[in-house]
Amino acid sequence: MIDRKAVQDIVKEYNYKDTKLGMIASHSALDTCDGAVEEGFRTVAFCQKGRDRTYSHYFRSQRDTAGNLLRGMVDEPVVLDRFRDVLEEKWQSWMRDNSLIMVPNRSFTSYVKMEEIEDDFHVPLIGSRNMLRSEEREEQQSYYWLLEKAGLPFPERIDDPTKIDELTIVKLHHKQKKLERGFFTCSSYEEYQERSEKLISQNVIDRETLGTARIEKYVIGPVFNFDFFYSPLEEEMSNVELLGVDWRFETSLDGHVRLPAPQQMTLNDKQMLPEYTVCGHNSATLRESLLEKVFDMAEKFVEASKAHYDPGIIGPFCLQTCVDKDLNFYIYDVAPRIGGGTNVHMWVGHPYGNALWRKPVSTGRRLAMELRRAVDEERLEDIVT
Repeated sequence: MIDRKAVQDIVKEYNYKDTKLGMIASHSALDTCDGAVEEGFRTVAFCQKGRDRTYSHYFRSQRDTAGNLLRGMVDEPVVLDRFRDVLEEKWQSWMRDNSLIMVPNRSFTSYVKMEEIEDDFHVPLIGSRNMLRSEEREEQQSYYWLLEKAGLPFPERIDDPTKIDELTIVKLHHKQKKLERGFFTCSSYEEYQERSEKLISQNVIDRETLGTARIEKYVIGPVFNFDFFYSPLEEEMSNVELLGVDWRFETSLDGHVRLPAPQQMTLNDKQMLPEYTVCGHNSATLRESLLEKVFDMAEKFVEASKAHYDPGIIGPFCLQTCVDKDLNFYIYDVAPRIGGGTNVHMWVGHPYGNALWRKPVSTGRRLAMELRRAVDEERLEDIVT
């Protein structure tokens, strides 16, 4: 892991007035760019050739001769052959020369090897570099490990598929779509065998990955992804902020639930088992009497992150939960960085972030607000790793 002191030394050489915000052009890049330009920062989106036009053409910024933004939000789209080319020394040197702060999103940690981000990417990240690996379920110190240390609730794990005796979800990677899910549900060992064999024959999953899958008791209830922000700069008010809540659209699961039961029963073997590929998000709010529970979970997560991943979480993080019939929350996923659903409150903000800050505040803008404060107070070293 790159020593944090080395990163802080790099950022001390930056031209604070000309600090730029950079990110991999995918996932939550539009929200990040939109928030950055609202706070007066120039944006750099590192695109991959063949999937760059969203950023290099359709949402590219236009400014007048005085530099005022007229439309768009992507100031500098940098088109690379591959996303992982950001590791090349010429680009790392360019980033440092341009006083660029990188925002780690899920695409960054998916397309660039984790060990390379930890050891070889000598560019300041706004966020917690040493926590990114915890998102991988296969890691010994995964987010489940941290949730257990924090005393936070998560779905009960089933170590032996022969013990499955109620509705269960099997979590593993998709065989063909490497960054997507090959999840499936079952209620017995026989059903586990039947469904896994069907998915193997359809090239959705493979036998080797199935052997390392995480099997959990299925929590029946709605899904709420809580987009939080932790500020190490705040000294008077709460450091923990709830900015927004989102939930996912998943293929082909959402297509299944839109079908009447008689039609569902007519689906063939290939259509019968839904896939859980995330293709979009929507916004939500929460019953107010439940907010205390939500803030309590966030506070416990922050404290555990400080105890086990010094300096702890910095900036945005997302606790992805489901709620059972007794209104108990279970955290089934954690994003120790900007969440994937924050584009739903891009530009318009979200009721919680807006109400707190008395203006439209999305996760992307809140991140840029923290950077602006760090620049103005000359405390950049406090928010980077």
